[in-house]
Amino acid sequence: MAYRFLVIDVDGTLLNGRGTISEEDKNAIRRVREKGIAVAISTGRVIQACKPIIKELELEGSHIFFDGSLILDISSGKEVYSSPLDKEIVRELVGLSRSQDIYLELYSAEELFIERFDQASVMHYEFFGLKPKFVDFDSILDKERIIKAEVITARGEESKIKPIKEHFGGELNFSIARTPALPQIDFVNLVSPEVSKGRALEQLAAYLGVLLEETVAIGDGPNDISLLKTAGLGIAMGNAPLEVKRVARYITADVDHGGVAKAIAQFF
Repeated sequence: MAYRFLVIDVDGTLLNGRGTISEEDKNAIRRVREKGIAVAISTGRVIQACKPIIKELELEGSHIFFDGSLILDISSGKEVYSSPLDKEIVRELVGLSRSQDIYLELYSAEELFIERFDQASVMHYEFFGLKPKFVDFDSILDKERIIKAEVITARGEESKIKPIKEHFGGELNFSIARTPALPQIDFVNLVSPEVSKGRALEQLAAYLGVLLEETVAIGDGPNDISLLKTAGLGIAMGNAPLEVKRVARYITADVDHGGVAKAIAQFF
Protein backbone atom coordinates (compact mmCIF):
# COMPACT_ATOMS: atom_id res chain seq x y z
CA MET A 1 0.00 0.00 0.00
CA ALA A 2 1.29 3.44 -0.95
CA TYR A 3 0.38 5.71 1.96
CA ARG A 4 -0.50 9.32 1.13
CA PHE A 5 -1.50 10.88 4.47
CA LEU A 6 0.18 10.84 7.88
CA VAL A 7 -1.70 11.94 11.01
CA ILE A 8 0.22 12.34 14.26
CA ASP A 9 -0.93 12.87 17.84
CA VAL A 10 0.91 15.55 19.84
CA ASP A 11 1.38 14.86 23.57
CA GLY A 12 3.26 11.63 24.22
CA THR A 13 3.76 11.07 20.49
CA LEU A 14 5.54 14.17 19.23
CA LEU A 15 6.06 15.96 22.54
CA ASN A 16 8.10 14.23 25.23
CA GLY A 17 8.10 14.79 28.99
CA ARG A 18 10.09 17.99 28.54
CA GLY A 19 7.51 19.35 26.13
CA THR A 20 9.90 19.23 23.17
CA ILE A 21 10.07 17.50 19.79
CA SER A 22 13.26 15.61 18.97
CA GLU A 23 15.37 16.66 16.01
CA GLU A 24 15.10 13.09 14.74
CA ASP A 25 11.32 13.35 14.55
CA LYS A 26 11.39 16.83 13.02
CA ASN A 27 13.80 15.71 10.31
CA ALA A 28 11.71 12.62 9.54
CA ILE A 29 8.54 14.70 9.18
CA ARG A 30 10.33 17.14 6.90
CA ARG A 31 11.60 14.29 4.70
CA VAL A 32 8.19 12.67 4.40
CA ARG A 33 6.62 16.00 3.42
CA GLU A 34 9.32 16.44 0.76
CA LYS A 35 8.04 13.17 -0.74
CA GLY A 36 4.63 14.75 -1.20
CA ILE A 37 2.97 13.06 1.78
CA ALA A 38 0.39 15.23 3.55
CA VAL A 39 1.02 15.53 7.31
CA ALA A 40 -1.48 16.68 9.95
CA ILE A 41 -1.61 16.71 13.72
CA SER A 42 -4.57 15.30 15.63
CA THR A 43 -4.84 16.45 19.22
CA GLY A 44 -7.06 17.17 22.18
CA ARG A 45 -5.31 20.52 22.43
CA VAL A 46 -6.89 23.77 21.38
CA ILE A 47 -5.73 25.72 18.35
CA GLN A 48 -3.72 28.33 20.27
CA ALA A 49 -1.66 25.68 22.05
CA CYS A 50 -0.78 24.03 18.73
CA LYS A 51 0.32 27.00 16.65
CA PRO A 52 3.94 26.95 17.93
CA ILE A 53 4.12 23.18 17.25
CA ILE A 54 2.72 23.56 13.72
CA LYS A 55 5.19 26.37 13.06
CA GLU A 56 8.13 24.37 14.43
CA LEU A 57 7.27 21.43 12.16
CA GLU A 58 6.64 23.78 9.21
CA LEU A 59 3.27 22.16 8.60
CA GLU A 60 0.53 23.53 6.40
CA GLY A 61 -3.05 22.66 5.60
CA SER A 62 -5.76 21.29 7.88
CA HIS A 63 -5.39 19.77 11.34
CA ILE A 64 -7.62 18.09 13.93
CA PHE A 65 -8.13 19.92 17.24
CA PHE A 66 -10.30 19.55 20.37
CA ASP A 67 -10.16 15.72 20.19
CA GLY A 68 -11.92 15.78 16.83
CA SER A 69 -14.50 18.51 17.46
CA LEU A 70 -12.89 20.89 14.98
CA ILE A 71 -10.83 20.58 11.79
CA LEU A 72 -9.23 23.86 10.77
CA ASP A 73 -7.08 24.91 7.84
CA ILE A 74 -4.45 26.73 9.83
CA SER A 75 -3.34 28.91 6.90
CA SER A 76 -6.68 30.18 5.64
CA GLY A 77 -8.68 29.89 8.86
CA LYS A 78 -11.32 27.83 7.03
CA GLU A 79 -13.26 25.35 9.15
CA VAL A 80 -13.36 22.00 7.40
CA TYR A 81 -15.54 20.37 10.06
CA SER A 82 -16.95 21.24 13.47
CA SER A 83 -19.24 19.62 16.01
CA PRO A 84 -19.78 22.00 18.93
CA LEU A 85 -21.59 21.12 22.13
CA ASP A 86 -25.35 21.58 22.29
CA LYS A 87 -26.12 24.85 24.11
CA GLU A 88 -28.62 23.24 26.47
CA ILE A 89 -26.16 20.51 27.38
CA VAL A 90 -23.58 23.21 28.19
CA ARG A 91 -26.14 25.02 30.33
CA GLU A 92 -26.90 21.83 32.29
CA LEU A 93 -23.18 21.09 32.61
CA VAL A 94 -22.52 24.52 34.08
CA GLY A 95 -25.33 24.09 36.61
CA LEU A 96 -24.08 20.66 37.63
CA SER A 97 -20.49 21.82 38.00
CA ARG A 98 -21.62 24.61 40.31
CA SER A 99 -23.78 22.34 42.46
CA GLN A 100 -21.03 19.71 42.74
CA ASP A 101 -18.16 22.24 43.10
CA ILE A 102 -16.41 20.89 40.01
CA TYR A 103 -13.83 23.14 38.36
CA LEU A 104 -15.00 23.43 34.73
CA GLU A 105 -13.41 24.97 31.66
CA LEU A 106 -15.32 25.95 28.52
CA TYR A 107 -13.64 26.43 25.15
CA SER A 108 -14.74 28.28 22.07
CA ALA A 109 -12.57 28.01 18.96
CA GLU A 110 -10.50 30.97 20.18
CA GLU A 111 -10.98 31.35 23.95
CA LEU A 112 -10.71 29.46 27.23
CA PHE A 113 -13.41 30.55 29.69
CA ILE A 114 -13.37 29.96 33.43
CA GLU A 115 -15.58 31.13 36.30
CA ARG A 116 -12.95 30.83 39.02
CA PHE A 117 -9.23 30.40 39.23
CA ASP A 118 -7.79 27.03 40.08
CA GLN A 119 -4.37 25.40 40.02
CA ALA A 120 -5.42 24.02 36.64
CA SER A 121 -5.75 27.59 35.35
CA VAL A 122 -2.15 28.28 36.29
CA MET A 123 -1.03 24.98 34.73
CA HIS A 124 -2.77 25.74 31.46
CA TYR A 125 -1.15 29.13 31.29
CA GLU A 126 2.36 27.94 32.23
CA PHE A 127 2.45 24.72 30.21
CA PHE A 128 0.08 25.28 27.29
CA GLY A 129 0.38 29.05 27.00
CA LEU A 130 -3.37 29.51 27.36
CA LYS A 131 -4.53 32.67 29.07
CA PRO A 132 -8.04 32.06 30.46
CA LYS A 133 -10.82 34.62 30.26
CA PHE A 134 -12.57 35.01 33.62
CA VAL A 135 -16.35 35.29 33.07
CA ASP A 136 -19.73 34.45 34.51
CA PHE A 137 -20.63 31.44 32.35
CA ASP A 138 -24.24 32.63 32.17
CA SER A 139 -23.07 35.69 30.25
CA ILE A 140 -21.57 33.67 27.39
CA LEU A 141 -23.85 30.64 27.00
CA ASP A 142 -26.07 32.28 24.39
CA LYS A 143 -23.24 34.15 22.68
CA GLU A 144 -20.39 31.69 22.33
CA ARG A 145 -20.15 28.44 20.39
CA ILE A 146 -18.62 26.02 22.90
CA ILE A 147 -16.48 23.43 21.15
CA LYS A 148 -15.57 21.44 24.24
CA ALA A 149 -15.63 21.51 28.02
CA GLU A 150 -12.90 20.08 30.20
CA VAL A 151 -12.49 18.71 33.70
CA ILE A 152 -8.99 18.06 35.03
CA THR A 153 -8.46 15.19 37.46
CA ALA A 154 -5.65 13.23 39.05
CA ARG A 155 -4.81 10.09 37.06
CA GLY A 156 -7.45 7.47 37.75
CA GLU A 157 -9.58 9.74 39.95
CA GLU A 158 -13.13 8.88 38.94
CA SER A 159 -14.97 10.64 41.76
CA LYS A 160 -14.66 14.12 40.26
CA ILE A 161 -16.11 13.15 36.90
CA LYS A 162 -18.63 10.58 38.18
CA PRO A 163 -21.52 13.04 38.76
CA ILE A 164 -21.20 14.28 35.18
CA LYS A 165 -21.14 10.76 33.73
CA GLU A 166 -24.17 9.75 35.79
CA HIS A 167 -26.12 12.84 34.77
CA PHE A 168 -25.34 12.98 31.05
CA GLY A 169 -24.75 9.36 30.09
CA GLY A 170 -24.63 9.16 26.30
CA GLU A 171 -25.22 12.88 25.80
CA LEU A 172 -21.48 13.57 26.11
CA ASN A 173 -18.35 11.81 24.94
CA PHE A 174 -15.73 11.60 27.72
CA SER A 175 -12.32 11.59 26.05
CA ILE A 176 -9.17 11.37 28.18
CA ALA A 177 -6.03 13.14 26.98
CA ARG A 178 -2.62 12.91 28.67
CA THR A 179 0.84 14.38 28.36
CA PRO A 180 4.18 12.93 29.59
CA ALA A 181 5.03 16.33 31.02
CA LEU A 182 2.18 16.00 33.54
CA PRO A 183 2.07 12.23 34.11
CA GLN A 184 -0.36 12.25 37.03
CA ILE A 185 -3.01 14.35 35.29
CA ASP A 186 -5.99 13.32 33.17
CA PHE A 187 -7.50 16.00 30.93
CA VAL A 188 -11.09 14.83 30.52
CA ASN A 189 -12.49 16.42 27.39
CA LEU A 190 -16.29 16.64 27.26
CA VAL A 191 -17.39 16.76 23.65
CA SER A 192 -20.45 15.95 21.55
CA PRO A 193 -21.32 12.23 21.57
CA GLU A 194 -20.47 11.73 17.89
CA VAL A 195 -17.04 13.33 18.22
CA SER A 196 -13.81 11.33 18.10
CA LYS A 197 -10.43 11.59 16.45
CA GLY A 198 -11.45 8.68 14.24
CA ARG A 199 -14.58 10.47 13.03
CA ALA A 200 -12.51 13.59 12.36
CA LEU A 201 -10.02 11.54 10.33
CA GLU A 202 -12.88 10.30 8.15
CA GLN A 203 -13.96 13.90 7.55
CA LEU A 204 -10.46 15.19 6.83
CA ALA A 205 -9.50 12.32 4.52
CA ALA A 206 -12.70 12.84 2.51
CA TYR A 207 -11.98 16.57 2.30
CA LEU A 208 -8.45 15.87 1.00
CA GLY A 209 -9.61 13.17 -1.40
CA VAL A 210 -7.57 10.50 0.36
CA LEU A 211 -8.83 6.97 0.98
CA LEU A 212 -8.75 5.84 4.61
CA GLU A 213 -6.66 2.86 3.49
CA GLU A 214 -4.02 5.37 2.39
CA THR A 215 -3.72 6.95 5.85
CA VAL A 216 -1.27 6.25 8.65
CA ALA A 217 -1.98 7.43 12.20
CA ILE A 218 0.43 7.46 15.15
CA GLY A 219 -0.74 7.95 18.75
CA ASP A 220 -0.25 6.97 22.37
CA GLY A 221 -3.34 7.83 24.43
CA PRO A 222 -6.86 6.53 25.07
CA ASN A 223 -8.25 9.34 22.90
CA ASP A 224 -6.17 7.97 20.00
CA ILE A 225 -7.87 4.56 19.94
CA SER A 226 -10.55 5.59 17.44
CA LEU A 227 -7.87 7.29 15.32
CA LEU A 228 -5.71 4.16 15.12
CA LYS A 229 -8.72 1.95 14.39
CA THR A 230 -9.96 4.24 11.59
CA ALA A 231 -6.65 4.74 9.77
CA GLY A 232 -5.45 2.30 7.14
CA LEU A 233 -2.45 1.72 9.40
CA GLY A 234 -2.65 2.49 13.12
CA ILE A 235 0.68 2.77 14.94
CA ALA A 236 0.99 2.89 18.73
CA MET A 237 3.92 4.51 20.50
CA GLY A 238 6.07 2.34 22.73
CA ASN A 239 4.97 4.44 25.70
CA ALA A 240 1.26 3.84 24.96
CA PRO A 241 -0.83 1.85 27.48
CA LEU A 242 -1.84 -1.69 26.63
CA GLU A 243 -5.39 -0.66 25.65
CA VAL A 244 -3.93 1.48 22.85
CA LYS A 245 -1.35 -1.06 21.72
CA ARG A 246 -4.07 -3.69 21.39
CA VAL A 247 -5.82 -1.79 18.58
CA ALA A 248 -2.63 -0.92 16.68
CA ARG A 249 -1.24 -2.89 13.76
CA TYR A 250 2.32 -1.81 14.59
CA ILE A 251 4.12 -0.63 17.72
CA THR A 252 7.03 1.76 17.32
CA ALA A 253 9.61 3.05 19.81
CA ASP A 254 8.63 5.39 22.64
CA VAL A 255 8.56 9.17 22.47
CA ASP A 256 12.05 9.50 23.96
CA HIS A 257 13.60 7.19 21.36
CA GLY A 258 12.32 8.58 18.06
CA GLY A 259 9.12 6.58 17.81
CA VAL A 260 7.65 8.84 15.13
CA ALA A 261 10.85 8.87 13.08
CA LYS A 262 11.19 5.09 13.25
CA ALA A 263 7.59 4.61 12.14
CA ILE A 264 8.12 6.97 9.22
CA ALA A 265 11.29 5.12 8.18
CA GLN A 266 9.43 1.80 8.35
CA PHE A 267 6.37 2.74 6.30
CA PHE A 268 7.38 5.67 4.10
